[in-house]
Amino acid sequence: MKKVNLSEKFGQISEYWRPKVVGELNNQEVKLVKFQGEFPWHYHETEDELFLAVNGNFRIEFRDKSVELRQGEFLIVPHGVEHRPVADEEVEVLLFEPKGVRNTGNVEDDVFTARDSETL
Repeated sequence: MKKVNLSEKFGQISEYWRPKVVGELNNQEVKLVKFQGEFPWHYHETEDELFLAVNGNFRIEFRDKSVELRQGEFLIVPHGVEHRPVADEEVEVLLFEPKGVRNTGNVEDDVFTARDSETL
């Protein structure tokens, strides 16, 4: 059992859109990531995703609507639903998702696709 200080861990992240694993439970990963700008449209075939705004605000865009997330709010995006996170300014986000999920889901992108799950 190890306590995790979110502020310290976010301080170790220097690039956007590259999730870092900070914990695992029941074959799920807790990841921290910084967003800024627009992420590619994508969906996850079988995995749901939880997005929690830790510091700052951002939105999750869907083809028919947009959901604003303010600091302290979270949203669960069901599997199969096309979406993209968008952050006008830097935001710190906690993700909760099954182990091994590719961050870009069904899309392979040279800039945004994380190759390995990096642990902090």
